[in-house]
Amino acid sequence: MIETRPKKTQERALLIGLEKDGVSKWDLRDSMEELRELANSAGAEVVDTVTQKLSKPTAPYYIGRGKAELIKESIEHQQVTSVIFDDELSPAQGRNLENLLARKVLDRTQLILDIFAQRARSKEGRLQIELAQLQYLLPRLTRMWHHLSRQTGGIGTRGPGETQLEVDRRRVQERIARLERELEAVRKTRAVQRQGRKRHQWPVAAVVGYTNAGKSTLLNLLTGADLNAEDKLFATLDPTTRSFVLPNKQRVLLTDTVGFLRKLPHTLIESFKATLEEVHEADLLIHVVDLSHPRVDEQMEAVDNVIKELDAFGKQTLIVFNKIDNLAERDLTEAYTERFPGSVAISARTGERVSELVQTLQDALAQWRLRSRFRIPASASALVAEIHRVGHVLELHYEGDEVLIVAHVPPHLAQKLSRYAA
Repeated sequence: MIETRPKKTQERALLIGLEKDGVSKWDLRDSMEELRELANSAGAEVVDTVTQKLSKPTAPYYIGRGKAELIKESIEHQQVTSVIFDDELSPAQGRNLENLLARKVLDRTQLILDIFAQRARSKEGRLQIELAQLQYLLPRLTRMWHHLSRQTGGIGTRGPGETQLEVDRRRVQERIARLERELEAVRKTRAVQRQGRKRHQWPVAAVVGYTNAGKSTLLNLLTGADLNAEDKLFATLDPTTRSFVLPNKQRVLLTDTVGFLRKLPHTLIESFKATLEEVHEADLLIHVVDLSHPRVDEQMEAVDNVIKELDAFGKQTLIVFNKIDNLAERDLTEAYTERFPGSVAISARTGERVSELVQTLQDALAQWRLRSRFRIPASASALVAEIHRVGHVLELHYEGDEVLIVAHVPPHLAQKLSRYAA
């Protein structure tokens, strides 16, 4: 039988970056390399990369008009179908570039959203992606309607597309409101599940880290789970919680989370709050780091920034340097474990030194078996908030000008609050 349907051709992408003030050429190079990996993960073939040095982006085209004209000439010969920018474009910039280049124009945010849309499997994940996409789309609806007329009335508000545009905008807003209500129901369900875990007194460890650091591989190794663990960015999106029993018979719940990224779009963080709040509620964070990556320090900093944005900073954290089997020089392992006391270095792929990780995790969680009682002045609300954020509150009573709190807290916080011990 002869196949008559046309085969789907792979998109050919041109990547564009800007070396702005405050951004070194090395930082730009790494960011563009990451953009290339993102494009490949989305299924595109990168045919070329273009960069320009400007003090700041231009209002009409982000890049200079002359550079945009040169790109217009080159994409014809290279058969480029998509032009992808390393930073988020304004609605006007996206519209102007599409008119000039006559090609699909994307920015980093759209690219990440597309990857997330391809990978999300659970209902919750699809809801969160759709919400992020609609929030990104809403201010850009006018751009979607530019084909209706080249001549509009009034000062940019009247014209042939006005009625349908307003209908679409209202529908998008209504859909956003519906998705937010559904995700609020997801948050409530997760809260009920967390209360059930608290009744069992099982500590929860959230596995966090830069995308492709090996979080899912580690969870598979420890718990026997069968999570997707491909060597690509954002291979796993949907959160998974698995039970793991330590050698001392203590049970811990390990929760895999979506990988973090430099320039992670704020709309994604907001949309994924229902998932990422597992990081906020965890008793312990296991920060998995790809030690073989050339920009390991920048990746660790990016993860720390997202943790701060999730209001989960200050939690007890176990740093796990992964992929030591990819290192040509093992001296790097000792350098980083000495620099970060209490950290461990492993290979989740081969299982090397994972027993050391398990023992370290057991030692870290042993502290959570101790109940601490504190009497804190009601005026010291910051301390009460810190116990809620970093600890595991079991009881809370207001007695006059004092707050009586019974909680499991990590050692550093117990020491900080020792003068309030009841």
